[in-house]
Amino acid sequence: MLESSNLVTFNGLANSSSYDAFLLDEERGRLLVGAEDHIFSFDLVNINRDHKQVTFKTLLFSPHPFTRDECKWAGKDLGECSNFIRVLQPFNQTHLYICGTGAFHPICSFLEMGKRENIFRLASHFENGRGKSPYDPKMLSASLLIDGELYSGTSADFMGRDFAIFRTLGDHHPIRTEQHDSRWLNDPRFIGVHLIPESDNTEDDKIFLFFKENAMDGEHTGKATIARIGQLCKNDMGGHRSLVNKWTTFLKARLMCSVPGVNGIDTHFDELQDVFLMSSKDPKNPVIYAVFTTSSNIFKGSAVCMYNMADIRRVFLGSYAHRDGPNYQWVPFQGRVPYPRPGTCPSKTFGGFDSTKDLPDDVITFARGHPAMYNPVHPIGGRPIMVRTDVDYQFSQLVVDRVEAEDGQYDVMFIGTDVGTVLKVVTIPRESWHDLEEVVLEEMTVFREYSSFTPFLLLPQQQLYLGSGLGVSQMSLHRCEVYGKACAECCLARDPYCAWDGSECSRYFPTAKRRTRRQDIRNGDPLSQLDDTDGVGGGVEDRGVYGVENSSMFLECSPKSQRALTYWQLQKPGEDRKHEIKLDDRVLRTDQGLLIRSLTQSDSGTYHCQAVEHGFIQTLLRLNLQVVPVQKLGDILPRLPGAGGGVGHSPKHRLWYRDFLSLLDHPDLNSVEEFCDRVWKKERKQKRKHYYMRGKSRHGAEKVLHQNWGSIVHVVVNQCFNKLVILWNSRRFFFFFPSFF
Repeated sequence: MLESSNLVTFNGLANSSSYDAFLLDEERGRLLVGAEDHIFSFDLVNINRDHKQVTFKTLLFSPHPFTRDECKWAGKDLGECSNFIRVLQPFNQTHLYICGTGAFHPICSFLEMGKRENIFRLASHFENGRGKSPYDPKMLSASLLIDGELYSGTSADFMGRDFAIFRTLGDHHPIRTEQHDSRWLNDPRFIGVHLIPESDNTEDDKIFLFFKENAMDGEHTGKATIARIGQLCKNDMGGHRSLVNKWTTFLKARLMCSVPGVNGIDTHFDELQDVFLMSSKDPKNPVIYAVFTTSSNIFKGSAVCMYNMADIRRVFLGSYAHRDGPNYQWVPFQGRVPYPRPGTCPSKTFGGFDSTKDLPDDVITFARGHPAMYNPVHPIGGRPIMVRTDVDYQFSQLVVDRVEAEDGQYDVMFIGTDVGTVLKVVTIPRESWHDLEEVVLEEMTVFREYSSFTPFLLLPQQQLYLGSGLGVSQMSLHRCEVYGKACAECCLARDPYCAWDGSECSRYFPTAKRRTRRQDIRNGDPLSQLDDTDGVGGGVEDRGVYGVENSSMFLECSPKSQRALTYWQLQKPGEDRKHEIKLDDRVLRTDQGLLIRSLTQSDSGTYHCQAVEHGFIQTLLRLNLQVVPVQKLGDILPRLPGAGGGVGHSPKHRLWYRDFLSLLDHPDLNSVEEFCDRVWKKERKQKRKHYYMRGKSRHGAEKVLHQNWGSIVHVVVNQCFNKLVILWNSRRFFFFFPSFF
């Protein structure tokens, strides 16, 4: 990706980390990123061009000058005793509001951006960040600033025990959830905060919070963690008496994401990791994408579920959870619900109350004791749209782009994993949007070193921005060139961003009126798109390879598509018919190619590697394998001890050949690896200088090598160093790619 200029990376500062607070400023064309002790401003087109930074260190700006030392004295790690930016929100047209952990003493300030001037500086005023930013940088928190008021889900104490949903700033008194009441919040970890209108009347606007928490006592036995969606009214001013400066409209419900199983036993994914709201033409009804992992100790897995607002609102208008019965278990509340219904916003739409402070006592009492809904929110279709189990990674982040293609709109998901990779996945409806097919388009490694990250999607410029502990990366959403150079390959890719334009696989533009463009996302059928002028496979590569009898051979061939299956056929010398290759303990097929563990003379011939996808068969590669008998190796390697002797080679070369022949007699792969190391690591500089002086180039060096040692030795040596060295242990294969230059 780096070589193809599809990835631009800003390597972080040596004294900073945690580049994971993102804010898009489209008006100025900037990307704001909060990190450890710093705030950065990047150019949206190229993050390595004209970036700015300011320092926001707690040691300099905290009202306590020795905050960092106090943090260490309190037993915290030195790496945690910095100011990690956790709140980065637009305040007005000229300023941003920022908060950080402040070495376990949260602080906030304003960052001046200017309206049109080129300004990027911190204000001189700093204030307490309690209830706005977490104390601990490892704590999950979420915030949203609307109309001068900051809504935050965070911890409010040094020990991380007092979790709450706060509203601060603005002209009103700060307001929060009930303190130390597990019915309201039970050790929550906040994921996201969003404003979603309820109606055309702004008085009905609601704030929705996504978080995960421990299950309430007696709730869903055996489930330690539960994913939640919470709601509260934007115009909630708190109540009176028992709920002074406390939310009166807060409700929460469980978000379900599970795979139905036999006998009613579902596989649950309860660890909510990320949420993305896909806006629609109706701002009141976005589609909600959520990433989950499992807390199970039995298996490792991840899932993506979709939700619609109609189902969410239906649950919040349903039964409240109530503890009753001899076992004091959770049941749906069957009694009389007071008027106005708890959770309803005071407005002209739903009743005659002007403020939550005017609500009757029975409404306040009921709201305090019944913050949870009994029924859960089920995903669209009743199951996840994507599931991964028993893999070495888990989903961590998600952003979604809605793409206009030739045959409709498609949602392309970019899913971050905890091992630093990005999955590019498109969901394709079969019969309806309730029956979706997932197609993995690409799996990309973004950072050279392992690092989990937080992706951020920018639609207008079609760029994906990723922050990590190492820095910030920027990549294009479309990389059509990776799908090959033929119409069939471009069509089989099923990438909504790409189409065949008559000469190559290139970016698809819905507004373009080009008759030659070909695209079939729904079916991926190249036969329906091809005509007489299109190439089917972009040309098939023919390659000759040599192997030595009784040694192993690996025929490398991998399809570009992750969904294609490889199919191997062998054409014997002098025959026109192709035979299917039978797989057994000697001949094994892997994702990277075909492994022959012990070559025989009958293995000689032309191997056809074909990709099969959607019933379309495409030849990828033809390999002409010639097996060299061991007894004829002496004729190929002249003047060797035991093969006629003679002169013409130095003792050093005779020793090299003797070692090489010993490997053929004893084809042990560990010996091959040791042999490659011994021959080339110690002498590659001297040999490279020698042959470059004679050949003037790498091609010339290979020519000299060819002339001196024979074509077969040259090919075998190249395979030894440039092809796969295969190590096996208990029939499991691990592949390495050593290089001798």
